[in-house]
Formats: sequence, C-alpha cells, structure tokens
Amino acid sequence: MVKVSAPVRAALVVLLLVALLVAAGWLLQRRLIYFPDRSAPRLGAGVQEVSLPTVDGLTLGAWLVRPPPGTPDRRVAVLVAHGNAGNRQGRLPLAAALAGRGLTVLLTDYRGYGGNPGDPSERGLARDADAARAYLIDRAGFPAERLVYFGESLGAAVATALAVRHPPAALVLRSPFTDLPAAGREHYPFLPVRLLLRDRFPVGDLVARVTAATLVVYGTADTVVPPAQSLAVAGRAAGPVRVVAVAGADHNDAALLDGRQLVDAVAELAAGVR
Repeated sequence: MVKVSAPVRAALVVLLLVALLVAAGWLLQRRLIYFPDRSAPRLGAGVQEVSLPTVDGLTLGAWLVRPPPGTPDRRVAVLVAHGNAGNRQGRLPLAAALAGRGLTVLLTDYRGYGGNPGDPSERGLARDADAARAYLIDRAGFPAERLVYFGESLGAAVATALAVRHPPAALVLRSPFTDLPAAGREHYPFLPVRLLLRDRFPVGDLVARVTAATLVVYGTADTVVPPAQSLAVAGRAAGPVRVVAVAGADHNDAALLDGRQLVDAVAELAAGVR
C-alpha cells in the first residue's frame, strides 16, 4: 500500500473541493443568474393585462400601459426588458413615468417570472422578447419603426439581442454589462466563470451590430455592474450613442428605476422617432 504524505493528502482534498465547487457551479449556474419573483403581480389602475404567446408554446403575462387621458399620445411604444430579479410589478413606476410622457409601455415578464410558466435561459428570454415585439406590432398596432427597446441590466442584453434580430427605432440600455461572464467574475471571482457559463449574453459584441440611436444610462456608484462595463458597451455601439451618468446612483437605486434624469433621457430619445 502506497503511503500518501500529509501535504499530498491536503492537496487532493483541495482539488476535490474545487472540483465539487466547479461541478455545482455548472449544474446550478442558472440559480446564480436568475432570481425571479414567481408570484403573480397585482394589476394596477390604468394597466391592461395582455398575453404573449411564444414560439415554443408558452403563454406569458405582460402589462400594457398607455398614456393617461389628457396626455398627448406620441404613438411610440417602449418594450421594457427588466433585469434578472423581481418581476414587472417593480417596473410599474417606470411605465407610469414614461406613459406620462406620452409613451405606450409594454412591461414584459420572462418565462418563470411573475406567474409565467417555464424556466429562464438565454434562448428562452430571446423567445420571450420576440413574443413581446410581435404583440406590439400585430395586436397593439405599432409599426416596427416606432418601437423603442428598453433593457435594464441583464435585460439590456435581451434588448440588444432583439435589436440585432429586429432593428428598433431606438435602443435604451440601462446599466449594461459587456457580457455575462465579465459581470459574473465581479461576484464569483473564485469560479472559472467564463469557462462555466452556458448563457453568455454578449452585449458588447451585439451592440456593435446595432445602428439604431442608442442611449446608455448608468450609475456612477454601481456595485453590481461596474460603470466601466457600461461605458465599454457605449463605446462599441455602431449607431449614434448618448451616455447619461447618474451621479452617485447604485444599481437598484430609485434614480435608475424611474428617476427624472433617466425618464427625461428616454423621452428625449423617443421624441426623435419619426
């Protein structure tokens, strides 16, 4: 019987632990990416509940928020793709603020979010975004050239990929990362994130193919997506780009949810849609 020295045994234990950690990261990675609130949102006043059928057989709930009575209707629709946590309920203040500027807003929820069936993945979220766009064109009556895509954090990746498949009039990216592995490295530095991830969300590569007017909004104190990543995305945009820095704002601060600076910038971008 070969006798194994204490240092070798310790090294083997460490290797085993690392292997187990990597295996867990591979098997459970989507639980580290998506944090859905699966409860059904409560329908508010002035909100229309709509259904979005996807190409793979799911029916997703979403909300359509139109300009309130007395507000001039710009006949521009904003498709909102939210981040990796919560559901559409938390984005209702944004929708209300934009509707108050004369914009129609579609608040989507991905599969697995907000009472919707299914489980989220990069491919699944792309199908969900396609279903949302199809609703605005086929059922809400908005032409493609009057659509603005708004993506928040991980939703910025969803919106950018949608813009490559179906060009919009304009694109809003709030707190975008360059790609998911780069964002993941910030929070899981002990894991080989780039090697492990199945869902990649390559925003920086995709935005280089988007020629629509692009607005990038980020918080200078963002602790979730480093501001440098949002600026890098802006630097790669193929079309005309405007960057708005919200001073002192962290990733989930109200200023980046429905703050005046954000809403003003989106309304100004939408005003350029002809």
